Amino acid sequence: MKKISLCILLVKMASSVMAQTSLTMDRYEFGRGMNFRDDGGKLLRLSGYLQPYIESKSFTEGGAAAANRFRMRRLRMRLEGGDNSHGFSYRLQADLGGAGEEVDGTSNYLMDAVVNYAATKKINISLGQRAPYTDNRELFMNSNSLQLVERSRLTSAFACIREFGLFVDGTYRLGESHYIKPYINITNGDGQNVFRKDHGGLKYGGRLDYLPFGLFTNFGQFNQVDLMRELTPKLVMGVNYSLNKGVSDRRGRESGTILYLDMLNNELLPDFAKMGFDFLFKYRSFSLLGEFVKTSATVPLGITQRVRTDGTTANTFDVNGVNDMPNYVRSRMMLGQGFNIQMGYLLKNNVSIDVRYTQLKADSFSFMSNGTFYNRPQHFTLGCSKYLSRSYGAKIQGDITYVKNKGGINNNQGLPVTGNEILSRVMVTFSF
Repeated sequence: MKKISLCILLVKMASSVMAQTSLTMDRYEFGRGMNFRDDGGKLLRLSGYLQPYIESKSFTEGGAAAANRFRMRRLRMRLEGGDNSHGFSYRLQADLGGAGEEVDGTSNYLMDAVVNYAATKKINISLGQRAPYTDNRELFMNSNSLQLVERSRLTSAFACIREFGLFVDGTYRLGESHYIKPYINITNGDGQNVFRKDHGGLKYGGRLDYLPFGLFTNFGQFNQVDLMRELTPKLVMGVNYSLNKGVSDRRGRESGTILYLDMLNNELLPDFAKMGFDFLFKYRSFSLLGEFVKTSATVPLGITQRVRTDGTTANTFDVNGVNDMPNYVRSRMMLGQGFNIQMGYLLKNNVSIDVRYTQLKADSFSFMSNGTFYNRPQHFTLGCSKYLSRSYGAKIQGDITYVKNKGGINNNQGLPVTGNEILSRVMVTFSF
């Protein structure tokens, strides 16, 4: 019922706006939605996409039978609008399938809810919930424009996905074709919109991108495949850094799931820092994406208690039979580093052949060593996609990922596995 109610709400909002103004259909672009405009310059766009998905997981030896999964991976609707005369715009995006990125183990329908203001021709200010600029570059890209079926393991290990706060970005031209794009974020540090208590302090971060060969065609830096078939080389390189003051989960995505107290029963939480470097290159149907992320934590020595999942407290911090509070705290966080590199080539018949390699390296004490969910340092992926339009209007994708077992991994039932893991995925995307 929640999905249906939300869908009805989005449609009613669009209908209400059109009814109260003299909006008329400006154009329809397959894969990019319906565009409406009124005589005063106000704009409205209604778009969305759906992605039915099949996944099969198996092991080369020592594992259970193949685990198959069928689901609607995403079913999203987006409502965008703006007033050119005053510089304001907005975006509202919901996942009606409720199967998007999980927070607190529950389905989340609200994805984006942000208001933008063009302060100058070069500076834009945003307030609300959106993907932050301090995650790796893949998070800049919409889910319906990915090169492979799923995002890389680097993203799932370190990214916050979405955050609520203040976002400022700019675009500055240097010389003939050089551009720099600075980004600044100040967010709640707890991921998506928090309905309960907001734990810890704020998160501060930023990014600086450099484009030495000019801007990409048709915002191509926010898509992975070179569907525009760039006639001249295009490159964007970026560095990012963020500091989350008082994180209450593994990486700043699920508010309040991991809490600690001092001797006076006041909350005392570790700080979580993340830095990264990434780039995207495109030229004549070839694309290359590279990303590196490293995280670290600062643990306050005043922590004396940990809060259990049932709300009770304990003053023990057992690590290999030793009471070691700092390393116990670190062992519950996503600490370590990783890199992802992927490339692809789009043939003349709009079939793309893509490969990806992802490597993760956990710190000595890190949740990345968890055998059931992580502790899989190497991922090799080969994919093939058929694009039915140049605007991501429709595509069929399939890929297979080989996950190397270095020892110490479990299957979905928590049982030890000796063989390597194989993931096969197929997904169809239809955008409207």
